[in-house]
Amino acid sequence: MKLHWSPRSPFVRKVMIVLHETDQLSEVNCERSLVAVHLPPNPDVIADNPLGKIPTLILNDGTALFDSRVICEVLDLKAGTELFPSHPPSRIPHLRWQALADGLTDILLLWRTELTRETGQWDAVTSGWLIKVREAMAALEREAEALSDTPFGIGHIAVICALGQLDFRWPDCAWRDHFPALAKLENNLSQRPSTRATAVTDDQAPGANDVTASQLTFSK
Repeated sequence: MKLHWSPRSPFVRKVMIVLHETDQLSEVNCERSLVAVHLPPNPDVIADNPLGKIPTLILNDGTALFDSRVICEVLDLKAGTELFPSHPPSRIPHLRWQALADGLTDILLLWRTELTRETGQWDAVTSGWLIKVREAMAALEREAEALSDTPFGIGHIAVICALGQLDFRWPDCAWRDHFPALAKLENNLSQRPSTRATAVTDDQAPGANDVTASQLTFSK
């Protein structure tokens, strides 16, 4: 299998964690694929995925899978590891947590791009994103205990990737000071071999698309 991959992408990281957890990493060739909203579509990626996004996984039969939710579930089904529980009472919480964490990650990625615009950010949009990020983090804080008491699965994977994006792109937001239960959960999840092995890294030259101020705070 071939995976269009980047060490900077939180959604690629979801897939990589699943590959580690399901013992399928050796079956995948990771191909570094640069994509960005402000750049022309990568021709190698768009040849496999008409949306031009990563992650994109090419199966051995040539079938292309996207996005991370589809890829992760297919890999889980292939391995029979139940990261996506089959029993509805167990499955639904994981799907909820994945949707919440993925939605948070989407906003963080869009906001990061908005801050790099030469004309400056659109305040009417980013002020709304700030409210949504705060509310999403507050919701995860309320559910941190339930996450801690639930067997590891896709919900935890999505949450750790969202929080990893906060640490990578918004390092001065000090989210742990405001969400102690979530910080404790993140600390526990970060000890897993799959999360340690997939920590986000920056392979671009220093200064590329740097943002001088995060503008993301949790103090109202």
